[in-house]
Amino acid sequence: MTVPAAGSRRRIVRLRAPALFLLLFAAALSARAAPCESEDFQVRVSGVSQCLVMRRFGVDDPEVLLLWIHGDVSSGGPADYHFARASQAAGVLPGRILSVALVRPGYSDGSGNESSVALTQAGRSDHYTRENIAEVGAAIERLRARFKPRRVVVVGHSGGAATTAVLLGMKPGLIDGAVLVACPCDIAAWRSGRRAWSRSESPILWVDRVDRAARVVALTGDRDDNTAPELARAYVAALTARGIDAVFRAVPGESHNGAFRSPEVLEAVRSLSLGP
Repeated sequence: MTVPAAGSRRRIVRLRAPALFLLLFAAALSARAAPCESEDFQVRVSGVSQCLVMRRFGVDDPEVLLLWIHGDVSSGGPADYHFARASQAAGVLPGRILSVALVRPGYSDGSGNESSVALTQAGRSDHYTRENIAEVGAAIERLRARFKPRRVVVVGHSGGAATTAVLLGMKPGLIDGAVLVACPCDIAAWRSGRRAWSRSESPILWVDRVDRAARVVALTGDRDDNTAPELARAYVAALTARGIDAVFRAVPGESHNGAFRSPEVLEAVRSLSLGP
């Protein structure tokens, strides 16, 4: 067997080292991109560094990817009340919608699955942090890349509406249309007279970064004693001042949770799904 000269051996090492570095770098990127051990886009989808639980209804080759983001469920228990709404919404435009209910970091789905723990120790309060919102945004990005829809529409309720509204500014262009139901769109005003939420991002502070092509429908029950209609109304006014297609509608006779179940939500979904 011929033994390479010392210089040749050094050249071989120099050739292999970059290849090894690239391999390790690619592996690291892959690990960061897909923190779910078994990401199936059916029950689990990866965020930035968390694994989020989901439910999926509708077609696999959608024109519209419709995401549902739940509220804080402050009373405790699983975050699964939006599953039935997501299933129902898949039929709004038959054969054209993939409707996905996401479970935010730190919540369970009631069937033994749990999204990775939230990135703060605040429990179910003061947790609209940039990190947690980024996890949801990354999951939407992966779903968009996987299913390649023509449009992405997100329905957020309460804390999910705050998450969605912040994402409009944090990741402009990711969301084409947003339905914000019972939105605490100005966190400081919403928490006035109560303990301040110092960790949480406030949608009103992200208005200047929202893509002007986005469309927004904000719905709040006129009997909502949690997130007053003025919070979403002021947010919409700030959007329209920038030339963004945004509208606020009070839902007659509905409470904080009742507005989410109202027919106005599906009407807004249909409108935004059809495009401008």
